[in-house]
Amino acid sequence: MRILGIETSCDDTSVAVYDQKIGLIFHSTLNQNKVHSEFSGIVPELAARSHLDKLIFLIKKIFSQYSIDKNFITKKNIFDAIAYTIGPGFSGSLLVGSTIALSLSLSLNIPSISVNHLEGHLFSVMLNHTCNLFPFLALLVSGANTQLISAHRFGQYTILGETLDDSVGNVFDYIAKLLGLGYPGGKKLSDLAKYGQSGKYFFPRPMTKYSNLNFSFSGLKTHVKNIILNNSNLLQERFNIAKSFEEAIVDTLVIKCKLAIQKTNLKNFLVCGGVSSNHLLRKKLKNLVESKQGKCYFPKKIFCTDNAAMIAYVGFLKYNSNIYSRHNSIRVFPDLLINDNID
Repeated sequence: MRILGIETSCDDTSVAVYDQKIGLIFHSTLNQNKVHSEFSGIVPELAARSHLDKLIFLIKKIFSQYSIDKNFITKKNIFDAIAYTIGPGFSGSLLVGSTIALSLSLSLNIPSISVNHLEGHLFSVMLNHTCNLFPFLALLVSGANTQLISAHRFGQYTILGETLDDSVGNVFDYIAKLLGLGYPGGKKLSDLAKYGQSGKYFFPRPMTKYSNLNFSFSGLKTHVKNIILNNSNLLQERFNIAKSFEEAIVDTLVIKCKLAIQKTNLKNFLVCGGVSSNHLLRKKLKNLVESKQGKCYFPKKIFCTDNAAMIAYVGFLKYNSNIYSRHNSIRVFPDLLINDNID
């Protein structure tokens, strides 16, 4: 069994091929950083146009790599199905991926499988940990999402807590922009923080005194903004602010995760999404989970951000379990939740 995966939810254009016996045999992602950097954020219309150009190029790259053409694929069943992201994300970007995926599935006479992007992130960990980890607790931290999720079995999830305003990824990029690091700046901010002094500033750990598992980062964002605007542009001060900000974000996440572990008593803990590549977050969560006699799992850093490998893998699981619908209508769900049924 071989599944072609297509991911176009936001600003990363990605395709992948997952083979049942071999695993991931093709994966390529093109980002749009140059397109959006001058606007200091993603412009949805430009993202959709860029997907249209890059997606065709990447699919042709698969054919070129395997020296195959459309007729050969049809005869030899090189792909058993096409999996694509149906939501959440920007509607225009999602429409590009779904239109091309459904067009290919009809022309090749193979099924198309719609995949929840958030479920894809959960299973990005499985690309390098193929053992059964259910049931597990997951922290999903990306550019648009900050959620604590209880995963009971494949396809059955409960949102335990989520952000009430800004996501961790968005706040990272916002503060990085204020520090003059450009867009996207999350990783650059973490690199800057390595040279900072702990304790120089103390930023709040929002909502950590509440017994629920929700997050809120808008107040922290404003607090750090005011500190940046009221301080000099000395390089060391930028280091110190970055350091204290990163520590505040990570501490907040760790405190909430500790509470979630206590409430659920789950031993397997997964961390996924773009922010899961953060070194400090990985270190502190690993120490927390192991102190509770549990195991902490992270995706490879290449699979932390949006990618088609995770979409192809979830498509493989759905195809193998026959729990997908064989619809041919073009549809997308920009506000899709992890526990929404799309089949």
